Amino acid sequence: MVRVLLAEDMRLVRGALRALLAEAGDIEVVAETGHGDRIVPTALAHRPDVAVLDVDLPGADGIAGTAALRDVLPGCRVLILTAHRRVEVLRAALAAGAAGFMPKDAPPERLADAIRRVAAGGSAIDPDLAARALTAPASPLTAREAQALALAADGCEPREIARRLHLSAGTVRNYLAAAQLKLDARTRLDAVRIAREAGWLPHPEV
Repeated sequence: MVRVLLAEDMRLVRGALRALLAEAGDIEVVAETGHGDRIVPTALAHRPDVAVLDVDLPGADGIAGTAALRDVLPGCRVLILTAHRRVEVLRAALAAGAAGFMPKDAPPERLADAIRRVAAGGSAIDPDLAARALTAPASPLTAREAQALALAADGCEPREIARRLHLSAGTVRNYLAAAQLKLDARTRLDAVRIAREAGWLPHPEV
């Protein structure tokens, strides 16, 4: 029997997932939470084989929850379930340690199969999104330029970005200007749009 933790803040969705998995016969939902900050303590209390985490959770999001589980409970494998069909979200999930990544609009029967594969030590990545990630062009941005642009995308001003990255405000402005130039963007917002659509912005929690 595969023991599963569900982390989903919408109760109706969580209930539907629980009912769906109950029909599988070999999967048992042993714990649930609707808050990202409860992922780790709930997992430690119930020791699931697989944690099915939504990306958008109050508190710590699913990506941060994945990274935390990787550190404190490495035997619990993670399957991300999300409404986002964006390459950068997939890359952030994989970087955080997720073994599976499925969109919420996938056929219901695929969820149980994905959980089994992840529990068995394999991976379960949405094939269309995986193909996009593999064929996407390499980012022209350096790691620092991408970090600065990602924080700018979150609405941070250069001084705040500088504080978070432990850099000077002038250095941050140079990174942002370089990113805008490399992406042939008219404005900083345009640079954010181009980088986000290409999947070149890191997730702020990773």
